[in-house]
Amino acid sequence: MKSSFFKQNRQALLEKLGSGALVVVTGYSEMQQTHDMAAPFVQESNFWYLTGIEAPDWWLIIEGSGTTFAVMPEVNSVKQTFDGSLDTSAAQAMSGVDRVIGRDEASSVIRAAARSHSVVYTVDQSKFIREQAGFHLNPAQHELRQLLARSYPKVQDCAAELATLRTIKQPEEVDAITRAVSLTVDAFKKMKADLTAYKHEYEAEACLTHEIRRHGASGHAYQPIVAGGAHACTLHYVQNDSVLEKRSLLLFDVGARWGGYCADISRTYAVAQPTKRAAAVHDVVREAQAEIIALLEPGLAFVEYQKRVDLVMSAALARLKLDPEKLHDYMPHAIGHGLGIDVHDTLAGYDSLQPGMVLTVEPGIYLPDEGIGVRIEDDILITSSGHKNLSGSLDTGY
Repeated sequence: MKSSFFKQNRQALLEKLGSGALVVVTGYSEMQQTHDMAAPFVQESNFWYLTGIEAPDWWLIIEGSGTTFAVMPEVNSVKQTFDGSLDTSAAQAMSGVDRVIGRDEASSVIRAAARSHSVVYTVDQSKFIREQAGFHLNPAQHELRQLLARSYPKVQDCAAELATLRTIKQPEEVDAITRAVSLTVDAFKKMKADLTAYKHEYEAEACLTHEIRRHGASGHAYQPIVAGGAHACTLHYVQNDSVLEKRSLLLFDVGARWGGYCADISRTYAVAQPTKRAAAVHDVVREAQAEIIALLEPGLAFVEYQKRVDLVMSAALARLKLDPEKLHDYMPHAIGHGLGIDVHDTLAGYDSLQPGMVLTVEPGIYLPDEGIGVRIEDDILITSSGHKNLSGSLDTGY
């Protein structure tokens, strides 16, 4: 992304918050993986959307006048030697901010701004992450909020405004998602061509990883799922280490990350010839997915979309002689989600589909007692006249 993209995003946020708003946000901190090793770093999505900076512990200050500062972290000589750091010129060129400053000057800017601002906007999603996702928190956002509260009577969260902005993808974002999807589709095709030679789930995963990385993606957008047989009924199965059983199905959920944006594609393939029951479940899910994708068009209300999805999936269960009243037992996840900087990206701020939204369509049926799990997922762009299936070139057959 060019620096103009991030400048435009900052200006759009100021327009939503109102003239003269003061914004101070932080990127994530590094987190521990083992005794003295950091976990792989992934930047906080809103901070990246506003700056493009992918290094830990940076801040962004947007003064009410529109002046912007990127604030560099303090990096001691030992960490500099081992890990390096993002230099000021690179940070400025990447983000397009007016100045790059240190923590001491940033503290002065924040205190000075308090003389003319009673409210400061930041992003702190710790409550949602703790209560809804159940994760241990990255401390950066909460710590910054506490620091700001010492100088400002009111610290206001602007995550909702950013979520609304991020819901409608700009052309540059659609291009990045399309590229991530294309790389993932190519990796799937290469892996499927060699599938009969694999004996373990991890061999298929290794092929996908190799293909995604060698074509320039930064890596997987999330831990890949390669789930054979009954493992597919564990929705976030990521061990990927079991022996492949003949006549079973193998569920893949994989997406590359390219240019800061994600793909998210699922396919369920057969290991040799599947059983008649497994094939029937697969066929029903494939037909249901095609029917659901055909519904997508601008103006379709989310509530109406969900009603129609439930009708399609209930009919699918009936064809398999399963109880439609137990739909949410057989399909315990949502029909899809937004896609963008985050794999589960925002669809906030609207009550119906709008041009520029990118979302997944991923119906599934899971039968743990029968050792069968099928999910088929594609990445869909809503256009002014309907939709475009970005991953539609990848066959949905088994």
